Amino acid sequence: MITPSGGSTSASPQRVDESHAETAESVWKSLYRVGGAAALITAVLIPAQMIVFVASPPPLGGTAIDWFAVLRANRLLGLLDLDLLLIVDNVLLIPILLALYVALRRTSESLMAIGTALGFVGIAAYFASNTAFNMLSLSDQYAAATTDAQRSTLLAAGQAMLAIYQGTAFDVYYILGSVSALMISVVMLRSNIFSRVAAYAGILANVIALGLFVPTIGIYLSLGSVVVLEVWYILIARRLFQLGQGVPK
Repeated sequence: MITPSGGSTSASPQRVDESHAETAESVWKSLYRVGGAAALITAVLIPAQMIVFVASPPPLGGTAIDWFAVLRANRLLGLLDLDLLLIVDNVLLIPILLALYVALRRTSESLMAIGTALGFVGIAAYFASNTAFNMLSLSDQYAAATTDAQRSTLLAAGQAMLAIYQGTAFDVYYILGSVSALMISVVMLRSNIFSRVAAYAGILANVIALGLFVPTIGIYLSLGSVVVLEVWYILIARRLFQLGQGVPK
């Protein structure tokens, strides 16, 4: 049967399905743009954090009194040494994970669901591990303390905060975050949405990052992964902006 417009009715369902798919995809453009902006800001914050650490090395092996001294000397610098920017990074990671899930869900919905869920659990674990503002408050109280008993109590509380800062919650965040990004990068490799360079950069960065737990050289492997991770964030930011502008997959 031929329609009045001259087309065949047999093609109409296909056109309707394509129209619905395009409409469904267009509603996510704002999320893609927000995710792209978040990835780009993260790419800027990574070298900024490294510059802070080089310019003002934190007392990583120090005690609570060492950290109190850093915070009293410069409150902002002390908070930055206690990974203030990493808190911002993890907030920005929320729209990034959501945008990547929406973009890649049709390639492997199950892997993306698992990877995204692990990423969100990792973010929650990091917020539980970071004690930057707790340490700032204890530092102020320590400076105002008038007796040795008060100072001893505050130092003990500071040591407890450092144990949390370097403890189980951070390890959970680090492992889950790396596994999450690794799974998402594997899905990228199987899709035609992101470049293979972006996929391989994500895989390489997070495999190297998991080397943190290797004795002696772990910290150097972790730092090396940051360089590749910078490339990954730049590439996914670029692609998410393109998706936000309606550039075909």
